Amino acid sequence: MARTNTTHHTGPGLRMPGPVAAALACPACGRGLDLGERGLSCSGGHSFNVAREGYASLLTGATPPGTGDSKEMVADRLRFQEAGHHTPISEALAAALDRELTASAPLVADVGGGTGYHLTRVLEALPNAVGLTADVSKFAARKAARAHERGGAVTADAWRGLPLRDASADALLNVFAPRNAAEFHRVLRPDGVLLVVVPEAGHLAELRGPLGLLEVDPRKDERLAESLHGRFAPSGVEELRFTMDLDHADTATVVGMGPSARHIDPGDLRARIGALPEPVAVTGAVRLHTYRPRP
Repeated sequence: MARTNTTHHTGPGLRMPGPVAAALACPACGRGLDLGERGLSCSGGHSFNVAREGYASLLTGATPPGTGDSKEMVADRLRFQEAGHHTPISEALAAALDRELTASAPLVADVGGGTGYHLTRVLEALPNAVGLTADVSKFAARKAARAHERGGAVTADAWRGLPLRDASADALLNVFAPRNAAEFHRVLRPDGVLLVVVPEAGHLAELRGPLGLLEVDPRKDERLAESLHGRFAPSGVEELRFTMDLDHADTATVVGMGPSARHIDPGDLRARIGALPEPVAVTGAVRLHTYRPRP
């Protein structure tokens, strides 16, 4: 069936391309979701709100305190992204999909995609694609829902299950985000592609000593392979190195994006950042892994 890129606009309702809305599934029972006057619902009797910003709220169960980015964190990260510091990552994702995708009108889902920044750049590079950003933060989803006319957004927790139908996505993006291999395999088409971006040893090297940041796990690639073992086959890896000129605010933001922020006293961190030159040239070093689903 050919996909169309019609976007739903029902008052303050769901802002989402038709093919993306059609791919959504109830996170409670897996049935398809239909859009009505009161939001989304399935034939099993489960219903879900559509926020006035246009994203679908598909989280189930109680969300632990502190889960997902706060309003302030989202604003900081959006400013960081719009400054272009991670543009090389977006460009590499778009180029990889241009090479790897076989569908004429692909559906690309970014799991843990935050504000929709990377997905937006991918959609700009792939004019026939539609996209979905899934993130646990409602503040991120608010931004992602309006980031691109061919994209939509949902709040969802990948560990509890992705609110997508089986074999509905042509590509999955996973950038510095948790991975649920079983769910990735379930929602990805057999001829689809999974792109995973992880930091390598030199990432943020100039900040690690002065700020006391955690070192990148030397077994990160090995652990990535283990986490996907049995469900995905590696088909390529690309190393990306770039330089980011960061002011103190963006330095704080990039530290907050990683695990080190939970291990450093906030006051101590601010003092250490204040002692850095401004701007400070910081190395970005990541690996882009390409995977294909195993039968």
